[in-house]
Amino acid sequence: MKLVKTLLLISGLFTLTAGVASAADHHEHKAATKAEKQYNETMNPRQKEYPNHLGFNDLHIQAIRHMIPDTDSVHDPLLQVIVHHHCKAYDDGTLICLMFHTGMKDQDKPMGFEYIISTEVFNKLPEEEKKYWHYHKVEVPRAHATFPDLTAEEGAKLLPAINETYGKVIYFKKPHDELPLGEPYVVVVQDMPEQD
Repeated sequence: MKLVKTLLLISGLFTLTAGVASAADHHEHKAATKAEKQYNETMNPRQKEYPNHLGFNDLHIQAIRHMIPDTDSVHDPLLQVIVHHHCKAYDDGTLICLMFHTGMKDQDKPMGFEYIISTEVFNKLPEEEKKYWHYHKVEVPRAHATFPDLTAEEGAKLLPAINETYGKVIYFKKPHDELPLGEPYVVVVQDMPEQD
């Protein structure tokens, strides 16, 4: 009889412990699910189907005037090449955009990235560094930037936030090179030839 009572006691403790563990697991799962659903609603209005940590699918921007032209002519075809920016929004207010001259399909490889910071962060940069960054309020219209995956209403809400940022474009590969050859280079977007 003493053995039966001991077994019942152990069984009861096991059940109680399992119940507490199950409740803790449920709470952790609920917290994790809630965390996965958090996203930057301004820079990332459509990011509901994937957790934010999965990568550069937060925001898609298309823009011209992001490639160094071969000539000083405003008619240089490289000025008209659409560069696809696939961006990830970070909690500190920065965005990193992988840049493609094609898109972001399965076998497309990025050729560079644009690092985007707030005006407040830009103002703290050393003066010598500032020349590499372009102000999006000026450059977005010049680059005919669009948000192809957003509705006009979503884009209109996003644009004021984008306008108050600065970007630095860094390429590690030329568009048609098989490999990233030579040194990486910065494109000073504001120095591009003016266009209509």
